[in-house]
Amino acid sequence: MNFKLLLKIIVIILFLNSCSNSNIKSNDFQTPDTANINLVQKNINYKSCSVLYNEARKIDSILLHQNDLNKNSATTAIQAFINFANFCKDDSLAPVYLIKTAQVSIAIKNIPQAKIVLDRCIEDYPNFKDKSAALFLLAQLFDEPTYLNNEAEAKRLYEKIIAEFPKSDWALSAKGAIAFIGKSDKQILEELKKKSN
Repeated sequence: MNFKLLLKIIVIILFLNSCSNSNIKSNDFQTPDTANINLVQKNINYKSCSVLYNEARKIDSILLHQNDLNKNSATTAIQAFINFANFCKDDSLAPVYLIKTAQVSIAIKNIPQAKIVLDRCIEDYPNFKDKSAALFLLAQLFDEPTYLNNEAEAKRLYEKIIAEFPKSDWALSAKGAIAFIGKSDKQILEELKKKSN
């Protein structure tokens, strides 16, 4: 067989294999900013969960020591957290890293991405011990006028936290948040001043 022909066949096989070797399902709702939560770094399949966890933990530690979060660090963190959560779904820390992804996404104002990972955390990990935290963060996204701006959905989520996790700190925070739904910052400050006097 001709060497050039053999080389072309090998290149085509490698190309086709790399294009079809994706373990992540795509979402219907993706924007250029949110699409990266379903991307995987090349050759990630060979990495073990312990390697992915160490990468996520390392970047998490770096973020904790930064005074200002820059977009490059945030993007690196989001990718490491998502890689761990995607490939180590059965690990008890997978939902924790989804929440961390949401927190970093919120910090860089990527609200659609934050919503997607919080929804996933809540749906995929119904028995997660900190599910109330994920629900509260999601409720805040809906509560904030500059984010998702849906007070009815925020109230529904706050009430869900109170009903499902009545003894949690998040239930107490949810009760307080419900009291402020629909009020301006000025009104909230006035109420807080009255309560402190």
